[in-house]
Amino acid sequence: MPDSIDITISQDGKQDQRVSLPGGVYTIGSDEDNKIVLADAMISWRHCILTNGSDGLSIEDLGSSTGTYLEGQRVTGRQRVGPGQRVQVGTFVILRNGQDAAAPPPPSAPPRAQAPLPMETGVAAHPPAPPPPSPAPSTPPGAVPPQMYSSPLRSSTEPRDKDKTLRSREKISPVDPRKTQIKKQVHTELLKRLDMKRMTVNQASEDELQQRARHLVAQIISEVSDKLPEGIHPTILAKEICEEALQLGPLEDLLADESVTEIMVNGPNRIYVEQGGKLQLTPRAFINDDSVLAIIERIVSPIGRRIDESQPYVDARLADGSRVNAVIPPLSLSGPCITIRKFSKDPFTVQDLINFGSLTQDIADFIACCTQLRKNIIVSGGTGTGKTTLLNVVSNYLPSDERIVTIEDAAELRLIQDHVITLEARPPNMEGKGAITIRDLVRNSLRMRPDRIVVGECRGGEAIDMLQAMNTGHDGSLTTVHANSPRDVISRLETMVLMSGMDLPVRAIREQIGSAVQLILQLTRFSDGTRRVSKVTEVCGIEGDVITLQDLWDFKQTGIDENKNVLGTVKPTGSVPTFMEEFAARGIDIDKTMFNPEGQTGLGPAGFT
Repeated sequence: MPDSIDITISQDGKQDQRVSLPGGVYTIGSDEDNKIVLADAMISWRHCILTNGSDGLSIEDLGSSTGTYLEGQRVTGRQRVGPGQRVQVGTFVILRNGQDAAAPPPPSAPPRAQAPLPMETGVAAHPPAPPPPSPAPSTPPGAVPPQMYSSPLRSSTEPRDKDKTLRSREKISPVDPRKTQIKKQVHTELLKRLDMKRMTVNQASEDELQQRARHLVAQIISEVSDKLPEGIHPTILAKEICEEALQLGPLEDLLADESVTEIMVNGPNRIYVEQGGKLQLTPRAFINDDSVLAIIERIVSPIGRRIDESQPYVDARLADGSRVNAVIPPLSLSGPCITIRKFSKDPFTVQDLINFGSLTQDIADFIACCTQLRKNIIVSGGTGTGKTTLLNVVSNYLPSDERIVTIEDAAELRLIQDHVITLEARPPNMEGKGAITIRDLVRNSLRMRPDRIVVGECRGGEAIDMLQAMNTGHDGSLTTVHANSPRDVISRLETMVLMSGMDLPVRAIREQIGSAVQLILQLTRFSDGTRRVSKVTEVCGIEGDVITLQDLWDFKQTGIDENKNVLGTVKPTGSVPTFMEEFAARGIDIDKTMFNPEGQTGLGPAGFT
């Protein structure tokens, strides 16, 4: 075991602190999970690592934005820190005290004067501290001082406050900086040997390119396999590098994991997932910002979308229909960001939602009868409540002998009927021309002889065209709206109609809404991460200047159990739809007892996540 090495951490205006480092690896950064926490705006969340190993003390930068400096020179790779040398991290200076136990004694020449570190990237230089008036007691070997600038040197066995974050880091290993550095080196060597220009000239196919790249990665790793640090397996390393160079990198396994419902990339070093309705930090990371940008380009190019400085954000989709949003600098100050809302390989069915507890059998039967009766239905809810999932389930009730046109920004719906036309909006080209909006597609769909129109989401002026279509022979259509309650849906529709630029009086707009929309399915995401149909509301028409609504089912929360699961039930309110007679006239058999609040068990504490 290496001997302990003493360091002194100093910052202008604060008292110097002396720390004793036993043998081991010490992460340094602004995040509270580092072993040495230095709170400063110029320090990355995980900035660098100090290692006290058999060869002495060494420093390695972890791709920080402001860099790490050893004796005024930016650290690249792993560099040894000798006695008396200074490491600058943000506005902090780390001075190594004493000398190596195994090192030869220094020459008798007077020690070299320590010059202040240069002013680079806004980092303040720290002059040598003046000698104390009286000798301070030395820190015993292996001892840890009672405090540092923002938190003590963290012991690996120290308990953490689990309520501060949803990341559950005690269950997740941090990103291994050694592996990240090796990946960078192998990736650079791969690009040198691959000779992309020559392969492009020879018109190599995609399969040939991938096969060549995999062979080269395996060859490069085999050449250095004897030098790989302990704990890094060559086969796993080759797999990860190939995935990042040819596929979606660290996202591949997350996309294959069916328990993951959402993936969030916050720059190259932080990848979060949603599991069971909760956010969790993963131990995965990209090599650098360029690697994330390459993944984004790999996603958006096949569907004709682009992302660059002139268009620094994009909506796209994966081959399985999963929704993708990407934002890059200069809009994102955290580096390239990717958000993927995954779709299940096997789309949810209505029975799945009933088993999850997201809706009752009675509600499902009622929705089925309403689609047969050609009632226009709006699915509403906030972000991430499952509107598209429920819309896809409801659309499966549409008759298979009708012509259905779906209209979306990025095609996500997967209908089971045969006669389905899928339309997808198009963003503008590099000259800012050629955009095809949702509104354009809604207008065009009216000329395609649709029996039903399904709009993925109404968010703008297309609302007026959708309402007019619902009122002029295209009844039985479906769409979603961002709203927190059925009453908010009406207000949102009014606002979106006004966004179309048509100068209509409010009374006329409300008459259009009152006659076009018959049913609103309200989705809510609760504090435990579950999603439920919290209200089923009928739009009864307009009285005076007010659109009247009546709730047919309503969820009542009764509390939270010891596991923080939301308790409550959704039960019928006792109100009966105003169009009940229409079911009998159309020969649709519906059980009227489903509207009776007495004797209903309701919806339990579950819900799809």
